[in-house]
Amino acid sequence: MSGGPTMHDVLEDADDLRRVIEVALEEDLRHGPDVTTLATVPQDAVAVAALTPRVAGVLSGVGAAVEVFRAVGGPSIEVRSILPEGARLAAGVPALVVSGPTRALLTAERTALNLVTHLSGIATLTRAWVEAVAGTGARIRDTRKTLPGLRALQKRAVVAGGGVNHRMGLGDAALIKDNHVVAAGSIGAAITAVRTLDPEIFLEVEVDTLDQLREALSHAVPLILLDNFSPSETAAAVRITRERDPRTRLESSGGLTLEVARAYAETGVDFLAVGGLTHSAPSLDLGLDLTLDTTSDAAGSA
Repeated sequence: MSGGPTMHDVLEDADDLRRVIEVALEEDLRHGPDVTTLATVPQDAVAVAALTPRVAGVLSGVGAAVEVFRAVGGPSIEVRSILPEGARLAAGVPALVVSGPTRALLTAERTALNLVTHLSGIATLTRAWVEAVAGTGARIRDTRKTLPGLRALQKRAVVAGGGVNHRMGLGDAALIKDNHVVAAGSIGAAITAVRTLDPEIFLEVEVDTLDQLREALSHAVPLILLDNFSPSETAAAVRITRERDPRTRLESSGGLTLEVARAYAETGVDFLAVGGLTHSAPSLDLGLDLTLDTTSDAAGSA
């Protein structure tokens, strides 16, 4: 795998997105239709809905929100304005404005907001990490610590925030971790086993000590993950690696926080792997502001 750790330019997969939306809407509608909306909103009512941030942040998932509205409202949903993925959000400035049947907009509201607030939270947190290490050359990466069914969308949100993606699954790259080493008998044996199975697959090896680093370097692996190294240990690992094989790239993981991100990045490592980007990002506060569409023919005849 020639691209290595920047191998994934994650795009929204239409089938994945459709499955996510179907599951989310089914959760809301499995017990029956939206009775509150049916009771309070005339069938022919039309409205304009603005998806509006309450705080500043970075946008992700706006395309998913559009597809949620279309899944409920069909072709009657019109996109009036939309900001691009990764756009910086200002409080009060709509990220998306759509119009269509009021019933459809209200039925779709929570599913659309659930996706956009969660994904924008990931993009916003990622941007904070990216800015924390700006100018060092280190890049911020995600992990496989994602929510079931949302991996593609969550990883796309990381990209929107300026980060890069690790592997998408277990088959597009190999990552030898401590338990694999135990099973194989040694780091060298594990590396040999992976290369025997698939000589072309991109290979990363996790190490816990400088001695393990030296062993991994003796096998010319393209990427080594430094697990729970301190900043001073990381700096030593960078020096050893540059002396032995400057082609090998290094990734820090474990115990990383925004407060220490720059200290790690300044050691010369290539990547900081941050599981919290996807498993712990707080949702970004956005809301849906609904107004009567007085310009619509349907609204005028209502």
